[in-house]
Amino acid sequence: MDEPSAEDPSISIIVPVKNSVRTIRDLLESLMKLDYDREKLEFIIVDGNSTDGTREIVTEYPVRMYDEEGRGLNAARNTGVKYSRGEILAYTDGDCIVSTDWAKSIAKNFRDPSVSFVGGLVDGFDKVDFLSVYMDETFFQVKPGFRGRRESTDLALLLFPAGCNMAFRRRALEKINYFDERIDYGFDDLDPVEKLGSRGFRIVLDPDVRVLHQHRTTVKAILKQHFNYGRGGTLLIIYKRASKLARWFTTYLIVTTFGLSISVMMLTSSIVMQRWLPMNVIMWLLGLTFLFLMTLNMEVAFRTRKLQKLIVYPFLDIIRGLFFTLGGITQLFKTLLGERR
Repeated sequence: MDEPSAEDPSISIIVPVKNSVRTIRDLLESLMKLDYDREKLEFIIVDGNSTDGTREIVTEYPVRMYDEEGRGLNAARNTGVKYSRGEILAYTDGDCIVSTDWAKSIAKNFRDPSVSFVGGLVDGFDKVDFLSVYMDETFFQVKPGFRGRRESTDLALLLFPAGCNMAFRRRALEKINYFDERIDYGFDDLDPVEKLGSRGFRIVLDPDVRVLHQHRTTVKAILKQHFNYGRGGTLLIIYKRASKLARWFTTYLIVTTFGLSISVMMLTSSIVMQRWLPMNVIMWLLGLTFLFLMTLNMEVAFRTRKLQKLIVYPFLDIIRGLFFTLGGITQLFKTLLGERR
């Protein structure tokens, strides 16, 4: 890491939280250990009406806490901007732990005045829990998938940054009117990055900018997470239909919804008519999908010498994808019925 520069920018670290009593202390302790000029750092916690003791823990630390002005993650992010002063707006979440050089790594990128956004890597904190390890190892990860440094003005499929490890130059974020509070559940963090790129602002993905994330450790929590991601994708289609992200999710939702509908129809007809050919076709297609996913997960299974991953990882991938699709369909019907949430 380069030596600190007198020209390093001031950084406002903004953390949206809600009922994070289990993890917030770990984050705050890591923030207190950041190796960066304290005169150029400020810590802003934006609370979404926590009821579990999160607020009490936050008051033990030299940070400023504000109530979320609006509803949802993007409302919390915008609230943090409102009360911040830094040239750089850095975001992480209440279930993360930042490295001691996190702020330095961010600042190093912003020494280049043409850089408007920096996104970093996210690794699982728990290296023992099976589901936490799965979220890091599966081919279809929800965390950033890039490994080398990438500079562009465009988002690439499967090379997305994450909302728990990103930083914006303030004046660039102002140009796109901050975060769109209509986008919630998922894709809320990617929308402003795509908008920056579409206007020619330079985007950097830097693997040296790292945080640890305390992943979900129950199947129920993982499926709920992906269901909500699907809901966020549909909101993106509704409000940002011209965006690349919306087009990607539209394609995914059409293909998977069509496949799911055909499967249900064939299964129903097989049961009603007592003809097993449709059901056999479904089972063959499901088997081929499973074999394809086994192939994608083969490297990690052999590298870690845990061959059960060849079976369990594809199974989890399939049900995650199913809930992702169901979330999108659910939000579509809610919107058609005039419901926002």
